[in-house]
Amino acid sequence: MATYAVGDLQGCLQPLQCLLERVAFDPARDKLWLVGDLVNRGPQSLETLRFLFAMRDALVCVLGNHDLHLLAAAHNVERLKKHDTLQEILDAPDRADLLEWLRQQKLMHYDEQRDIALVHAGIAPQWTLKKALKRAAEVEEVLRDDARLPLFLDGMYGNEPACWDGDLHGVTRLRVITNYFTRMRFCTEDGTLDLKSKEGVDTAPPGYAPWFSWPSRKTRGQKIIFGHWAALEGNCDEPGLHALDSGCVWGGAMTLMNIDSGEKHRCGCKEIAR
Repeated sequence: MATYAVGDLQGCLQPLQCLLERVAFDPARDKLWLVGDLVNRGPQSLETLRFLFAMRDALVCVLGNHDLHLLAAAHNVERLKKHDTLQEILDAPDRADLLEWLRQQKLMHYDEQRDIALVHAGIAPQWTLKKALKRAAEVEEVLRDDARLPLFLDGMYGNEPACWDGDLHGVTRLRVITNYFTRMRFCTEDGTLDLKSKEGVDTAPPGYAPWFSWPSRKTRGQKIIFGHWAALEGNCDEPGLHALDSGCVWGGAMTLMNIDSGEKHRCGCKEIAR
């Protein structure tokens, strides 16, 4: 039995299949961890979601911003953007099963035996592991609540508030939690977010830095697997951190890592074409 983690799929099914074939992945025996952003922008969003749903018992999955965007578009189709590749999912006869499965997934997974956390974008520097799990659970509870879900999906968009405050409540509280887990790249030491800058670590606005680089980060030393930040190209020098988004959908490669050995494999569309 082997356990692997894979970077952002974003509807790129063929590189995923290439990697799973390379390691002889068997869903009856092995496990696959997904860092989120399963769909959108790539060519096979529907096929990717169906492929994952078919082997869902072998998966551990956290949600990314594109996955949440899909749920919001399913609630209100006017949320779709020009470059989204989600309409085929919304038109699919099996959309109800696929979306129901998606909304049951987590914002954060923690494997106690391995002492490894799995998130899409990162963990706010001011949160301990225990507090991060509690904050993630707040959003996960709403995602699974039929009565509360529509209000959350309508209100989750936006960059404010830019920093966590324990006195926040309602959709405002859920929004900033969601932004930390699914959109964060740069922030200040106290966790104030900049959600506009998307390039490499050397492009941080004045006073900001990559979330993982702050010396005071309360999860420093914690093993964390994350995706989301394609501009890192899968590289992060912080001890214990593994950045797996290597920009497959943008012409890069997809990265698959054996969680226990640390061995990495990469496969891109150009390689498949050959």
